[in-house]
Amino acid sequence: MKKIINDPKNVVEEMVSGLVGAYPDYVKQVPETLVVARSDDYDQVALVSGGGSGHEPSHAGFVGDGMLSAAVCGQVFTSPTPDQIHEAIKATDKGKGTLMIVKNYSGDVMNFDMAKDLAEMDDIEVDSILVDDDIAVEDSTYTQGRRGVAGTVLVHKIIGSMAREGKSVSELASYGKELVKDIKTVGIALSGATVPEVGKPGFVLADDEMEFGVGIHGEPGYRREKIKDSYDIAKEIISKLKAEFNWQSGDSYGLFVNGMGATPLMELFILFNDAKKILSEEGIELTFNKVGNYMTSLEMAGASITMIKLDDERLRLLNEPVHTIAW
Repeated sequence: MKKIINDPKNVVEEMVSGLVGAYPDYVKQVPETLVVARSDDYDQVALVSGGGSGHEPSHAGFVGDGMLSAAVCGQVFTSPTPDQIHEAIKATDKGKGTLMIVKNYSGDVMNFDMAKDLAEMDDIEVDSILVDDDIAVEDSTYTQGRRGVAGTVLVHKIIGSMAREGKSVSELASYGKELVKDIKTVGIALSGATVPEVGKPGFVLADDEMEFGVGIHGEPGYRREKIKDSYDIAKEIISKLKAEFNWQSGDSYGLFVNGMGATPLMELFILFNDAKKILSEEGIELTFNKVGNYMTSLEMAGASITMIKLDDERLRLLNEPVHTIAW
């Protein structure tokens, strides 16, 4: 294992300390916790997300005006504990309630749920949106149903803009539940990721192999095979997305190509270019595009393609300016 770290046990603490130290205009650390919260003042429903660390810039990079109020950083690939999530809810509560955005992993679901119960004892109104955008695999290693992956970032953005405009907890929750149904993702991996405390990769692919449908914690996908050209990778992923969305020519969508951590931007732009070509042949109107490392898996090489069905309102909310480290 080669990493720029000190003691593997302290990576999350030191990362959070570095992150808030680098960007004090955006974020602060809630004392005695691994919660990263907005450093400015605001008056709206608080949005709290989080999960295991190792997916940076998710979720702390999306804390700020127009997106999240706080992100809870669990240990690497490990759900944050209910008490930490509860601290995040308390630290960001402005008397208007809290909406939690949770990726669909059993540990996250259980711990955020327990935190909700704790917060309700403090008389804070709490609701949640469960994100399960990964269509590659049902019932994965840590998940009942579908996993929550890169599409979560688009949920942060759209719901974040709505919260800033003054919508209530119940309005945000019901809008969010419908929104999630229209966001779908498939990922691929070219190599595995090494959790610092484990010291070896979670899975190994041969030099000429790739895997379709891998999760952001290295969960198995649906097929391993010899590495293909970018165009063929895009073609397979788009065909999976098409089967789910059942789109018609003329429909409006957003295209979001996300890197898993070790794949150069050069390759992400090539993959985006191919996906865009294929969608244009399908008659899909792309009204929103995004390319970069937003929901990573440590140093996994690979990428995911997310599509979101758009209308004028969703597009407007996606394009609203925000003040965050990573958007």
